[in-house]
Amino acid sequence: MSSSRCPCLSGLPYDECCGPLHRAEQHAPTAERLMRSRFSAFALGDAAYLLRSWHASTRPETLELDAGLRWYRLDIERTERGGPFDLEGVVEFSAYYKGDERGVQHEASRFVRDGADWFYLDAV
Repeated sequence: MSSSRCPCLSGLPYDECCGPLHRAEQHAPTAERLMRSRFSAFALGDAAYLLRSWHASTRPETLELDAGLRWYRLDIERTERGGPFDLEGVVEFSAYYKGDERGVQHEASRFVRDGADWFYLDAV
């Protein structure tokens, strides 16, 4: 997938956008970047990254992704805090998918930073 467009729709190639985060070569500098990388992980079926980027206090033991869904569009609706100097943040988004039917998942996700790493905490 190296030179193809990143699934998070940033406009950058995957290897310059979410790829380095998925390969643990970089840290997400903001909660929004982590949200985008998690969307890309859903789009690519990378359950290991989703678990790795989930805060230990709320992370499930396992995660099974629905192989019948294709995640194809992410719209960031708003962000609240979540910058490089914050310890927490909220990213509200709409994620679009196709499967047997088309749908959209809309949620406001909470994120926390621990050291250099941002983690998904839960949805409100």
